[in-house]
Amino acid sequence: MKIMARPLLIWFFCMVTGLASAQTVKSQPITGILGAFPAEVTLIHDLILDKKEMIFQHIRFTEGTLNGRHVVLASTGMGKVNAAITTTLMLEHFEPEELLFTGIAGGVNPGLSPGDLVIGNKIAYHDYGTITPDSMMRRGTRTQDNAEENPIYFPCNPKLVKVAQEVSGRLTLKKVGSGSRTPKIVTGIIVTGDVFVSSNEATKKLRLTMNAEATEMEGAAVAQTCWQQKTPFLVIRSLSDNASNNAKDDVAAFYQTAAHNSASLVMAVVGGLGM
Repeated sequence: MKIMARPLLIWFFCMVTGLASAQTVKSQPITGILGAFPAEVTLIHDLILDKKEMIFQHIRFTEGTLNGRHVVLASTGMGKVNAAITTTLMLEHFEPEELLFTGIAGGVNPGLSPGDLVIGNKIAYHDYGTITPDSMMRRGTRTQDNAEENPIYFPCNPKLVKVAQEVSGRLTLKKVGSGSRTPKIVTGIIVTGDVFVSSNEATKKLRLTMNAEATEMEGAAVAQTCWQQKTPFLVIRSLSDNASNNAKDDVAAFYQTAAHNSASLVMAVVGGLGM
């Protein structure tokens, strides 16, 4: 009996200490940060202190401190499915208080230019719905558990939107091109689809039918995942192009500046959360 009791005691001790350790980690407020490509999160990664790297399902997560706040950072990869997978893993393993997404996008508002930023207040799919002979009829996605219809436009957390707006006024952004133009920051609708939009005509339709400021390939998947898991979220994008016929050329020219400016605003939001 004594021989059998010892392994049981060891097992019980490991379970108790493991549970206590897990509770300690979960008790610390943490902010999740995602971007599609490594280049979109490199600036943030470099400034995180006390880094701890973890890999779940072949996806690397970096945990540490940024602007005095506990954060976890990851790159999702391109597209809605990749974004949803990484978001789900982050929510499951780290249980963040809120989730911020950073990256580049194509401009839909003709009044915006490469380098400008959009603070998303609503995020929507532009490629989900029914294609009819006359148009694209958009509708809400549905949850898996009870088939409840989600909103077509997922609302970003108002508190996070407000923080982003407040800190943006104190932010120094990289100037665009030759350095003569300072990017502007607007708040509005960001739309998502599994296509890179490089078409003047398609961009006009997105503006007309959805009143979009920008289009990209991950935000709505992140928004839907957070919405269904009841996690506050915010999507911030900086324009690398105008989603026009020449979008690919513009991306090559403005990608680095756009990625830097979006990451800068997201980091400022992280700092503003503790204020």
